[in-house]
Amino acid sequence: MNQKKILLIDDELDILEILSYNLEKEGYDIHTATNGNEGIDKAREIIPDLILLDVMMPEKDGIETCQELRKIKELQKTLIVFLSARSEEFSQLAGFQAGANDYIVKLIKPKILISKVNALLQLTSQVSDNAKLIEIGDLVIDKDNFRVSKSGQQFLLPKKEFDLLYLLASNTEKVFKREEILEKVWGNDVIVGERTIDVHIRRLREKLGINTIQTLKGIGYKLIV
Repeated sequence: MNQKKILLIDDELDILEILSYNLEKEGYDIHTATNGNEGIDKAREIIPDLILLDVMMPEKDGIETCQELRKIKELQKTLIVFLSARSEEFSQLAGFQAGANDYIVKLIKPKILISKVNALLQLTSQVSDNAKLIEIGDLVIDKDNFRVSKSGQQFLLPKKEFDLLYLLASNTEKVFKREEILEKVWGNDVIVGERTIDVHIRRLREKLGINTIQTLKGIGYKLIV
């Protein structure tokens, strides 16, 4: 069986023990580290599918650790999720800005955390970088024919709207920053107005549903499934 590898980085040994026990029961291959530097070395070694990362740690905090992990080419497809006792909005924003896919407060119950981990890993395994057909819930995106359907209803989207939707759907656990969207959808050689992305997002919401795309203020956009 091809086990999914999860790396837990936390300086609290009891947290590591509890998480390891519950995740191993789910069939995951669990690895642990007790600080940021050790976590980075371990991540390079095993190339995990998912990293659960604490914010407050000695030697190197979680934000700095996440930033360094995101610079490692081999870890570009690895999900990074903060699991922290810090629940303030600025801490969560800092986590997303550092490159995290999600931010979970430690008060979460183990069973709910396990369910979230399962969902994160199952969704990412359904979509490959070169996928011609993406199916997420009732949303189907056919790249070859530039067709989109939701709940059986067909939509003919202008090319830039289609490209934007396809980009967001290519990784539903990622928050795409505005700069990345501009680069990948419009390209570096095209000069567009500051509100261009906002207009296209608004049009997609009008067509596909207001809750289809989430705005993370000051960061970017994420497809909600």
